[in-house]
Amino acid sequence: MKKLGLALMLLMSVFAHAQVSINLNIGTPPSWGPEGNDESRYYYLPDIDIYYDVAQSQYIYENSGKWVRDKRLPSRYRNYDLYDGYKVVLNDYKGDSPYSYHKKHVTNYPKGYKGKPQKTRGNKPDSKQKPNKDNAKKDNTKKGNSKNSKGNNSDKNKDHGHDDRH
Repeated sequence: MKKLGLALMLLMSVFAHAQVSINLNIGTPPSWGPEGNDESRYYYLPDIDIYYDVAQSQYIYENSGKWVRDKRLPSRYRNYDLYDGYKVVLNDYKGDSPYSYHKKHVTNYPKGYKGKPQKTRGNKPDSKQKPNKDNAKKDNTKKGNSKNSKGNNSDKNKDHGHDDRH
């Protein structure tokens, strides 16, 4: 009976440990995040002077003297390439306000800072695969121009073929 009780207690402690491990998972890092830093909660992006909270999937930035959290980058940085920009992984910070050390971060990691080479967790989306209204217009224009421009082989040289759709 004692052995059964001891085995039951051991089994329960294993389940209790598993519960704690699940609670430590703070969030899924973004695909543009640096590889190998899954346990880090914050990144600092020195090029744009913004923090990223992995647990909340939010950007943290200063706006009119106040720190703001938002799911999207501020409009002035919407064209910033998160895959190519350097991310400083803040491993030494606990809590909800990494900007408490903002002066230190700006000093240690100024705009243009590049530390050790980084590889992102995921691949950069290929812009060629996204549907583009301009490309659709060009395709329609080509079809229209080919009827009107006899003897102009510039389109044939680019395509190296023809459209089999009838």
